[in-house]
Amino acid sequence: MRILVVEDSQVVSRVMRHLLIQELNCEVDVAPDMLSAKELLDQHEYFVAITDLNLPDAQEGEIVKFVLAKQIPCIVLTGSWDAEQRARLLQLGIVDYVFKENRFSYEYTAKLVKRLRRNQSVKVLVADDSMVSRKFIRSLLEQHLFQVIEADDGISALETLSDNPDIKLLITDYNMPRLDGFGLIIKVREQLSREELAIIGLSSDSDESLSARFIKNGANDFLQKPFVHEEFHCRVLTTLDALDMVTRLWEQANLDYLTNVFNRRYFFNLYEEKLNVFSQKKGALSLALLDIDFFKKVNDTYGHDVGDEVLIEFSNRLQQSFGQHFTVARIGGEEFVVGFKGLNVEKSYALLDRFRMQLEVTPIATSKGPLNITVSTGVSEFNFDENVDELLNRADIGLYEAKANGRNVVCIAQVS
Repeated sequence: MRILVVEDSQVVSRVMRHLLIQELNCEVDVAPDMLSAKELLDQHEYFVAITDLNLPDAQEGEIVKFVLAKQIPCIVLTGSWDAEQRARLLQLGIVDYVFKENRFSYEYTAKLVKRLRRNQSVKVLVADDSMVSRKFIRSLLEQHLFQVIEADDGISALETLSDNPDIKLLITDYNMPRLDGFGLIIKVREQLSREELAIIGLSSDSDESLSARFIKNGANDFLQKPFVHEEFHCRVLTTLDALDMVTRLWEQANLDYLTNVFNRRYFFNLYEEKLNVFSQKKGALSLALLDIDFFKKVNDTYGHDVGDEVLIEFSNRLQQSFGQHFTVARIGGEEFVVGFKGLNVEKSYALLDRFRMQLEVTPIATSKGPLNITVSTGVSEFNFDENVDELLNRADIGLYEAKANGRNVVCIAQVS
């Protein structure tokens, strides 16, 4: 990613360049005037341009229109606050207008660019029966590089959410036909928590209780129409930052720090709930315990860094083979577990043995060269009177048999 800073103050440009590299680890070019900026814009493609409004050879903000004409997102820095000028620039479609007051202004700008990079992968659904309102909100969101989907009422919004489970933010108006904003939020929250989907309510009604009612019904925030560009962007970004924070906390609690698959805690909590459901529904469920063969020898011979590389690649292969439909977790050291919901022990055995054979013939690339790795596996099928520990213990008996039989095999643990 490459960023252009157009700034005639060497102090400001140095600070801005340092913060951008620190925050984003990106390439930053600096131009002291419009002529230099044009030359750089002709040579490179830029993710965003951060431009001073008044340059030695462009005193009237000409650089802004030039950058926008190249369809590059533009953040304007200015040393003087002018409300009319700000409104005019926002109408042109700049990302933001930042007053150069102190170091926090530059830190804000660097974090804004970082947010823009993340926004490219964020889907936002806008639900509003007014086409004019939808298009206006869409244009504001696209200035910040979001992927935007539209719905013209609550029912259409529900269908869109069902078809696009990766939507992260819903912005909904209150007054809509078929299903209004309150009804939409209530139905959405029956399926998706605040940690999974953020919601911002909108309304042009003068009822002062609307904001509280929206939030009590499950919205994360509320905006009264009409709103100014900057308030809208601040509310959206603050809401998504909070969602990102919750996601990071969840990942720290539930994902293995090294391999990024689920950890022991998550697996046990999940399957304690699942086993109760399976006991009632009499559904098929099997569980596999996998142990990398002679892993201590890898650490002793090549070092723990190479051992970590093996664990990461092994878990990646487990995820690629089973993660889309089943649950993969690391439960300690070189031991992993896979929960096969809906599969009996014979079907899971077939999948595990295929994985074992592919692992045996496909070396793992490491910093010390390719290593041939094999795995021993025990697999057990759920008995309807078992808990998680008992099911895992039976899989462990199968794993013990696999090791006793020379390793690099899959063994089914029999029901005692």
